[in-house]
Amino acid sequence: MLTYSKLDTLTAIYQRRAVRSYISDKIERGTIEQLLHAAVQAPTALHAEPWAFVVIQDKTRLRQYSSRAKAMLLGQQEATLHFQKSEPRALAMLSDPEFNIFYDAGTLVVVCCKAKGPFVEADCWLAAENLMLAATAQGLGTCCIGFAIGILNTPEVKAELRIPDGGAAVAPIILGVPREAPSAGTRKPPTILKWVP
Repeated sequence: MLTYSKLDTLTAIYQRRAVRSYISDKIERGTIEQLLHAAVQAPTALHAEPWAFVVIQDKTRLRQYSSRAKAMLLGQQEATLHFQKSEPRALAMLSDPEFNIFYDAGTLVVVCCKAKGPFVEADCWLAAENLMLAATAQGLGTCCIGFAIGILNTPEVKAELRIPDGGAAVAPIILGVPREAPSAGTRKPPTILKWVP
């Protein structure tokens, strides 16, 4: 059985990074199961526990989903206009046939909801954050892949991945051994709209 390193919570939060470069080591099933057990410790509204998970470690399938996701995004006029105006780097990446939206990571964990309802997506994102912090404590890297949400929620892919018709893919997270430790990003200080004593 694996043991977590002794990172305190704040250290794990400050060490977590969006990792976009991985070595080819395959993450063992036992490690992924530990991360999933950490994920389901998240807070959940009305104790609904609406989450379910899909784990994909087939690099050929991930490459296919990447290509389909890029084509889907580039085919959406609204998305393309947004990228042209606000995110030209993203448009260039999506247009590059060699770019893999999953950054060639060997594992994709998709946090899904089994059915839609109030607070369901929030619960799934809380589970995703638990998974990412637990991965950080294990020395692993993660990154949320928003580009994948559209393709993962098509009826065909949902059927392939056994995501229920009434459910959805919420948080696609790549997972792996980082090639190198990314540098710390910067964050603006919290914006406090009002503090009522």
